[in-house]
Amino acid sequence: MSDRYGDANELFVKGIVLLRAGNSLGALANFEKAYGIEKTPAVKSCLGLCIATERGRISEAVKLCQEAIEEEPQNPLHYLNLGKVYLKCGRKGDGLDALRKGLSSGDAPEISELLEGIGMRKPPVFSFLGRGHFLNRYAGLILRNLRLR
Repeated sequence: MSDRYGDANELFVKGIVLLRAGNSLGALANFEKAYGIEKTPAVKSCLGLCIATERGRISEAVKLCQEAIEEEPQNPLHYLNLGKVYLKCGRKGDGLDALRKGLSSGDAPEISELLEGIGMRKPPVFSFLGRGHFLNRYAGLILRNLRLR
């Protein structure tokens, strides 16, 4: 029995190496094999990310990542993967929420780098108006083009 779990761990590590190297298709194959042997939260989370990247099945990917978070809520890797899945499908608000929760659950330099890359929005020019109000939008564009903001 320990051989099977050892194989699952080896497949998981190979998948992580391939994922970090940018080969998400190779990583997907390794994570699927590891998932067939042992359904750990880490395998679910990484498999979810690869399914979203390679197959575009976002709802299945979100479900796997959320299951992993329910099983291990203190692991920032799961929040990172869920955030990446949301960002891939254009749900930036949900992605940022997941990344921030991951940052608060533990030390995660990759989450910090990703959040830094996304950037923070500046406050609206006229704080008493909504962010989407036409005065805020156009005043912000003008100030940005003049490099005053």
